[in-house]
Amino acid sequence: MSDTTTQPRGRIGRIVAASLIGTTIEWYDFFLYGSAAALVFNTLFFPSADPLVGTLIAFVTYAIGFAARPLGGIVFGHFGDKIGRKKLLVLSLLMMGGATFAMGLLPTYESIGVWAPILLTVLRLVQGFALGGEWGGAVLIVSEHGGDKHRGFWASWPQAGAPGGNLLATGVLSLLAAVQSDAAFQSWGWRIPFLLSGLLVMIGLWIRVSVSESPVFLEAQAKAEAAAAAGVKEEAPVVEVFKRSWREVLSAIGTRFGENISYYILTSFLLVYVTVHLELPKSTALNAVLIGSAVHFVTIPLWGALSDRIGRRPVTLIGSAGMAVWAFVFFGMVDSKSFVVITLAVTAGLLLHGAMYGPQAAFISEMFDTKVRYSGASMGSQLASILAGALAPIIAVELLKDYGSSTPISIYLCAAAVITTITVAVTRETLGRDLTRNKQDEDLAPVPVAAGGDRG
Repeated sequence: MSDTTTQPRGRIGRIVAASLIGTTIEWYDFFLYGSAAALVFNTLFFPSADPLVGTLIAFVTYAIGFAARPLGGIVFGHFGDKIGRKKLLVLSLLMMGGATFAMGLLPTYESIGVWAPILLTVLRLVQGFALGGEWGGAVLIVSEHGGDKHRGFWASWPQAGAPGGNLLATGVLSLLAAVQSDAAFQSWGWRIPFLLSGLLVMIGLWIRVSVSESPVFLEAQAKAEAAAAAGVKEEAPVVEVFKRSWREVLSAIGTRFGENISYYILTSFLLVYVTVHLELPKSTALNAVLIGSAVHFVTIPLWGALSDRIGRRPVTLIGSAGMAVWAFVFFGMVDSKSFVVITLAVTAGLLLHGAMYGPQAAFISEMFDTKVRYSGASMGSQLASILAGALAPIIAVELLKDYGSSTPISIYLCAAAVITTITVAVTRETLGRDLTRNKQDEDLAPVPVAAGGDRG
């Protein structure tokens, strides 16, 4: 969409707010499980003599949520490309919030035995399915409402929902840890953040149902209906993605690979490393992540805005190359056992993560044509979540368990960042793409080079 059709600032602001609040709530629900897996689920739902074994099993169910995300991406992507982005965003929020609220009501292993972890796993699958459809819709409805010139900035705001949700989840847990004894938190206090999700979802729905459908999608839908009336048959979006846009799907996976792994190492795994390996109070890790997430939340849109000036690739490469180095610095600082130093390590790591994450929504959205954009963006993103984010805490815990050292984890994190660096280096720059045009049309036209940008 050219800037001549950019939405008025007030309207785009409402759309951004609706996407941000919705993604913040959904990520709150998703990250809450990750934090609880490290702090309470390992003993309440997966009791074991070895704390690391119980934590490892809890993180396996955490990974199961990721396994459901590609399926959610396929289903939500298909219908999102057919009937619109808005309807699917409302559904994803309801599913996520309902599953999280139900977790807060679950009996523990002590009460109902093996049914407790089974029910917890089923609800985690629902969470993953819903989140698999959320990301693509949230970033697309913003990307497709805004114009070309500031798309990186506007589309980065739904991305800020990830640290926003983590900030909210960690903040609630930190508050409860401060005002409750460990016994009270283990007994009933952990349920409060999950039950709070019900109220948050109601607020999110009230805001989200007020936004308008994407004008780029409506235009593409009208063309598709006209083609169908003329007897032209189109393939299902997911089929078309894998037939004609598989390279873009691979690029999206590689772009997210290092970003995904680094985030879960810097946040979820840190809770295990600090509390189990370093034997520090859980408040040390929670408060460090809390402060780091606040800085992360503020800086993600700044990275998105910078990508509007110099390109998606250069900003992403700053983050991925920096993370490859920081992987070794990070654990050395955490091992100091100083709260201040740990907080600085987390904050700096999340700043580098933000450089990868901020431009990502615009970068991946611009890779695909409108009629398959929801499916393509969701599939690339969610397949990466299985290969990267789902396994990251499990691999990190296993490496710590086997070697008793952070060095193998640093090597793992560095390798992931290098994969993203290589992927982005060979991917074409997308800055300035008109989302109303097909890639085939743009390939025939001269590609303008933005100041400072690299078109690859």
